[in-house]
Order: sequence, then structure tokens, then C-alpha cells
Amino acid sequence: MVHVPAGPFWMGSDPAERRLAYARASPSVRAARWFDAELPRRRVVLPAVCVDRFLVTQADYAAFVAATGHRPPGITEAEYRAQGFLVHDYAQEVTPYLWRDGRPPPDRADHPVVLVSADDARAYCGWRGRGLRLPTEAEWERAARGDAGWPYPWGRRWDASRLNSAARGPGGTTPVWRHPAGASPWGLFDAAGNVFQWTGTSLADGRRVLKSCAWDDEAGLCRPAFRHGRPPASRHILIGFRCAADAP
Repeated sequence: MVHVPAGPFWMGSDPAERRLAYARASPSVRAARWFDAELPRRRVVLPAVCVDRFLVTQADYAAFVAATGHRPPGITEAEYRAQGFLVHDYAQEVTPYLWRDGRPPPDRADHPVVLVSADDARAYCGWRGRGLRLPTEAEWERAARGDAGWPYPWGRRWDASRLNSAARGPGGTTPVWRHPAGASPWGLFDAAGNVFQWTGTSLADGRRVLKSCAWDDEAGLCRPAFRHGRPPASRHILIGFRCAADAP
């Protein structure tokens, strides 16, 4: 884990950052005004926290399943479509991430685990260590962008070589250690890209806040300030997680 000391940081986005994001977004994203829901830029002071440097991997989660008998990641085609969002082709895009006989796909052991709900993620964190939990939205955002409020984890300019996104990605998840040049000032890998990440923060309607972006996303979304929500029971090939804990 990385240690993020107590202190202030710039959270959210200002109009200039949102204009930059819309300029790099597709027409459908601009029409839907996705970035208007971002929190306004403001100074936030947080206590010290420890956050996983890497996303929880398929191999990490397999140890949890083996030790506890927790349900393996997975979802049926009917359940997947019933969620009603981000519907990728089940046969071609979802089945490569399905576990077989209680084991993860053998070629994805060091990739982020996906197809887990927010409760699955919370259970894993609790199993792995006393006091471990999902990071709050603010904790995640500070760890992902540093204290200066950069638009991207690495600075002010978009650089597709620093992350797994639609711009230069392989069209699926990648090993969690693959992009060291995209690490945040606090040392988080995949602070943008690879998969969205569950947080412990809920919206007023009960949805859980997701942060980051995924391997099929464009530059406008791949900023620590970007946020959206999904029902906590959702399971998707674009959603993973990392753990956090109060700093000792």
C-alpha cells in the first residue's frame, strides 16, 4: 500500500477542466453532458490513509475465494443484460473473464479482478486485513491525482502511452503493473485506465460512486475528477477495486 499523509488537496473539476474533457470526448458523451455531474473544484482536507498501490488482481481474489468459499466472480448473460448499462457482447467480451471450476482465467492472473459487486469487494478487503475497506471517493481521488489537482495522475497533458484506454489499449484488461509511467504522485498504478474502481461512497439514490476509467474509454473520462454511479450489486467486466485503511 502507499501512505498518503494527512493534508489538503484540490478535489473535483473547474469549468476549464470540464471544457478540456468535453473537447476530448465523443459526441455522445458531450450530448449527455457526462462531466456536468463532477464535483466542483474545492480544497478538501483529509486524514492520513493507506491505499493499495495496485488494483486487486484475479490471483489475489482467487486466494480469497479459496480461503472463504465466497462466490467466484461471474454473471449470467440474462443477469448481465438485466443490469441495463454498458452492455458489451456477452459471448465475445464477457466470457473471457468468467471463472471456470472456481478458478480465474489462467492468462489473466495479474490482471484486475472484475465481475465483482461492491459487497464482494468489501468482503475481500475485510478478509485480507483487519481495518481494510474500500476507499472513500475523496481518499481515492487524492491518492490518484496528488495535491496539486492535475487533470491526469501524471500531470496536465494527456498521454495515451501512460494508461490502458481506448486510445492505445489492447481492448481488454492488462497486468496491474503494466503502466508505471502513469502512476500518480503518491504511487498508485492504474489511477486512470484499465478498469473503473468501486469506492465506499454512496450517492443519494443509493448508487455507489465509481472512479477512474476503463480500457475502452476515451481521454475525457480518464481523469481522477470524473465520477459516476452504479448500483452496488452491479457486476461488470469494466469494474474492479482496490483496498484502503486508516493510516496507523
